[in-house]
Amino acid sequence: MRFTHMITAVDLHACGEHGRVITGGVLDVPGRTMFEKMKHFEQHHDHIRLRMLREPRGYPPACCNLILPPTRPDCDAGFIIMEQVEYPPMSGSNTICTVTALLETGMLPMKEPVTDLNLDTPAGLISVRAECRNGKVTQVTFRNVPAFAVHLDAKVEVPQLGTVAVDVAWGGMFFVIADAAPFGLRLTPDEGRDITRISAMINAATQEQLPVVHPQNPEIVGPTIAQLSGPPSRPDAHRKNAVTIATGKLDWNKPATWTGALDRSPCGTGTCAKMATLYAKGQLGLQQDFRHEGILGTIFTGRLVEETRVGPHRAVAPTLSGTAWITGIAQYVLDPEDPFPNGFTVGDIW
Repeated sequence: MRFTHMITAVDLHACGEHGRVITGGVLDVPGRTMFEKMKHFEQHHDHIRLRMLREPRGYPPACCNLILPPTRPDCDAGFIIMEQVEYPPMSGSNTICTVTALLETGMLPMKEPVTDLNLDTPAGLISVRAECRNGKVTQVTFRNVPAFAVHLDAKVEVPQLGTVAVDVAWGGMFFVIADAAPFGLRLTPDEGRDITRISAMINAATQEQLPVVHPQNPEIVGPTIAQLSGPPSRPDAHRKNAVTIATGKLDWNKPATWTGALDRSPCGTGTCAKMATLYAKGQLGLQQDFRHEGILGTIFTGRLVEETRVGPHRAVAPTLSGTAWITGIAQYVLDPEDPFPNGFTVGDIW
């Protein structure tokens, strides 16, 4: 065998959402903070993201995480998150996958029945409590960075769709959130094509008409991701959502670019953003469980634990709980004669 690069990774899913975790083959990268490390990686090592997420090693909804040494003395590990078109500062499903990989592979010691740890992320410190039994992480609960609403019931003009009422909120990423009912959607898997098309159009229009910047980090702009919200299918859930992750840049003159991939989980950062909007509207209080259903019928449970502020915004500190399962451990290699070293995309599913 003659490989120029080998990467070891653990593959997992968190309530359906794929979350690959790189555990070997990539050394530390420069940066005083995890956000700086993320930016350095994006500028100098983006070929790894492309290789791990695009075909033939990846697929449209795939996510990838890179475990790194923490930059903070109060953290046990650090990680950065990679998606198809961006490096999000935070992700709930990827946090759950990363914690599960760290503990179930022994990279960090597991303590039963509960393991407490801190993670260094580009969005800030994330405190984690992992419930463990018989060597398995049965549930991960983490305290996310504060979430806040920027726009509530704002109107955006979306070509072909008309006037759409949206909320824009931060939950670790900036989300635009719209109700699914006006589009006749039940948020079921068979509606995937319509959900992604409509979501991509709403997101593009909101980026143009309601751009937002994080008050504590001007390099974080949005919204970059869209969520459609509706009534739950399960009697034990409060709301249902479908989150569309962009797989390309939308061009209004080219309808074929209205594409995206559905988050298979109930979306952790999206759940936090939704809870922030509900709190701002007086529809969700502190210390109340919020069970959020995803498109597969799986559940993340969120809770708002206290009120705080982020710059000029009234904010809330959320926790989120969910479970991940390891599906495989693999070594991904690069043959020097491979004609697609950074993978490829084809328009049938991308």
